[in-house]
Amino acid sequence: MAGAQKKAEREGRVIVWVDESGFYLLPALVRTFAPRGETPILRVRLTHDHLSAISGITAGGKLYMKVQEGAFTSDDVVRFLEHLLRHIPGKLIVIWDGAPIHRGKPVKDFLANGGGERLHLEQLPGYAPKLNGDEGIWQQLKGVELKNVHCDHLGELRYELRKAKERLRHRTEVIRGCIRQAGYDV
Repeated sequence: MAGAQKKAEREGRVIVWVDESGFYLLPALVRTFAPRGETPILRVRLTHDHLSAISGITAGGKLYMKVQEGAFTSDDVVRFLEHLLRHIPGKLIVIWDGAPIHRGKPVKDFLANGGGERLHLEQLPGYAPKLNGDEGIWQQLKGVELKNVHCDHLGELRYELRKAKERLRHRTEVIRGCIRQAGYDV
């Protein structure tokens, strides 16, 4: 991916690492402290209800995110790309994985109808998801910001996720650290 970084520098583009993830009502369990012999027990209802999130991060430590109920489609990806173009001035390089929703007809149509003027898409190899700096954002949100958080319904989960996202937005060094951990110079 050094080529994408060189292309961004040469053309004055902002690199945005983009990825999607799901957040379920079941809590991400991590170690915690409790008095000896009193193991903490979380009682939760088993459900497949979830929120889907798509985010993008920049080398400057900015975090952009959209959340919705249900899975993302190519149309949702186009709306997120439009969101990025509205909020980030200049030309962009989006680095993401090869998910089918990234290659769908709506994305191709968007690029052909003017979206490609400011936007260049770089696909990561399928065998190397760890090259996406945005993967670290999900680890941070699930394993740190939302650890042991139990929500009874999607509205409560959306609220907790929004608070966690806002806390993370103020921690630009953590965001930049996710990019460095993926092997990029920032």
